[in-house]
Amino acid sequence: MLISRAPLRISLGGGGTDLASYYEKFGGFFISAAIDKYVYITVHQSWNDKYILKYSHFESAATIEEINHPIFKAVLEKMRFKPNIELVSIADIPAGTGLGSSGSFTTALLKALHAHRRNLLLSPHELAEQACEIEIDILKEPIGKQDQYIASYGGITNFWIEKDGRVKARPARIPQRTMYALEDNLAMFFTGYSRSASDLLREQNDKSKVADSEMIENLHFVKDIGYRIKDALEQDKPDVFGELMHEHWLAKKKRSKNMSNLRIDELYEGARKHGAIGGKLIGAGGGGFLLFYTENKRKLRDFMTSEGLTELRFNFDFEGAKIMVW
Repeated sequence: MLISRAPLRISLGGGGTDLASYYEKFGGFFISAAIDKYVYITVHQSWNDKYILKYSHFESAATIEEINHPIFKAVLEKMRFKPNIELVSIADIPAGTGLGSSGSFTTALLKALHAHRRNLLLSPHELAEQACEIEIDILKEPIGKQDQYIASYGGITNFWIEKDGRVKARPARIPQRTMYALEDNLAMFFTGYSRSASDLLREQNDKSKVADSEMIENLHFVKDIGYRIKDALEQDKPDVFGELMHEHWLAKKKRSKNMSNLRIDELYEGARKHGAIGGKLIGAGGGGFLLFYTENKRKLRDFMTSEGLTELRFNFDFEGAKIMVW
């Protein structure tokens, strides 16, 4: 038996420019941070000729064609696994909350199955590209490359995407003092809303494909903010990062009327009045977690708690996808 894990993530800047409909024309850039919340995959050799799959449901299938879970099915078919294997998935945070759980799931699954076959030399880049192939090319999900790459690499990392889809990764050169400020001053709260990112991303994808001028200009602006966030963090200016988060959120909301709702807007404005310099919904939008940068976490925490929200406390993960038990 072996166990793999891949971290969930928070997007810090440039999110949305990692979709092919944008980067194939203009190139993409994003900066993302892995956090110490994970998706785990357990692999065990089965004693019968079945695919045994345990996640929020239970499946026992004699053939790949009988498998319902799309990612399990696509990965097992791609890697040509025979029906004598048991796979179990658990996660620290439920799906649909904006932390990149689908990409982390695919990455952890591939990491586990490669290790099961003793393929231990797979690089983070190769792992991320295989995860992207499964979700984007095979399953045709209207998503980008951010989640798979940060789950593979970990850390707080800058990613550049060339027009041909090649990705270059480099750890953000963040001074220790700024790293402490991020750890002390970032706070994240669950809105109570879960959602699928696909519909929101499909809207963005469709508009980008037809070169909708408003969408393209919005993504240009978001990419520029991503670069400015990178510079603020690397130049020891965490307060500027907080202000840019607010600017980023205002721009992100313009992409779709479904990006936010009245309740989320009220929570966001209330947070700004109670110590938050800036913030945003993590992920594609519509629900999930609100992330804030604040220099008065107690005041912010008291307000969000009074509104019935639960805080998710976290640290950064600097290991990326890895094998935990073998």
